[in-house]
Amino acid sequence: MPANLTPQYHRAEAAYRAAESPQEELDCLQLMLREIPKHKGTDKLQADLKAKIAKVKAEVQKQASKPSGKTAAKIPKQGAGRIVLLGPPNCGKSQLLAALTRAQPEIAPYPFTTQAPLPGMMAYEDCPFQLIDLPPVTEDFMDPATIGLIRGADLVFLLVDLASDNLIEDTQAVLDRFAASKTRLGRISMLDEDDIGVSYTQTLLVLNKIDDPAAAERLALLDEFLELPFERMQVSATQDRGLQELRKYVFDTLEVVRVYTKHPKEKEADRSKPFTIRKGETLFEVAQNVHRQMAEDLKSARVWGSAVHDGTLVKPDYQPVDGDVVELHTS
Repeated sequence: MPANLTPQYHRAEAAYRAAESPQEELDCLQLMLREIPKHKGTDKLQADLKAKIAKVKAEVQKQASKPSGKTAAKIPKQGAGRIVLLGPPNCGKSQLLAALTRAQPEIAPYPFTTQAPLPGMMAYEDCPFQLIDLPPVTEDFMDPATIGLIRGADLVFLLVDLASDNLIEDTQAVLDRFAASKTRLGRISMLDEDDIGVSYTQTLLVLNKIDDPAAAERLALLDEFLELPFERMQVSATQDRGLQELRKYVFDTLEVVRVYTKHPKEKEADRSKPFTIRKGETLFEVAQNVHRQMAEDLKSARVWGSAVHDGTLVKPDYQPVDGDVVELHTS
């Protein structure tokens, strides 16, 4: 029997995959259990959810019983998506962050220059994305905040240093760290159907420092000794090679849809800042971005865009396409 999971369930599942703390996981799992259709086709999934809820509850209680101490500051999500920069020491993460954003990380030719997650905003045309430079990962060290940030990201840039003779060992050390955890790197973002606690975050292999004279030879060795199932792009953060293509890759891969709003009393839309949703989402999600009350009260909208005649009246379940102008109506 098919599960026939509802849109509300899928939204809760997406929020669970993006959760960055046990308490957030617990809230999402409980919502998933409430929203799941109750019939024989979902019996196993219900049982898995209940087992996971019990496990996460224990984690929350254990965390609450620990003495309070200094914790890492939480980085609020911003923009149309979150991308994290992952890699071994001196692979060029901070240089790439500086090249793609206005952030000013400390850049130095010695390991562990980045000691805490550092955010910046990358723009593709008029669409902003949040990039976070993570502390480096080695065989012996991984910052405690890294797992949560990877799990909650929309995309991971796994950097490989084509100027390093140790790129095979360094890359393997990063892969081993995540293979041994419940948060893993994958070709797509998903939850494991057989273990709801295992989460995969879509990963792009970013081959950095392609300007190095021996980059081609090192890349050939990497491909010979490591099977890396990820899509890949070659860049040079210091020479601005491949960076615009990288920006466009993020926009296309995350299937971002930019929607511009127009007030009923105005002739022109406000094009200073688009509201962003994902392909397949509806006017309801657009209205949520405007204001929660707007989403609750939304009755209809008029749309100007490439898929409809100008001013077409549509219902809240209309799925905008990139560049649409919408006039939201609550009555």
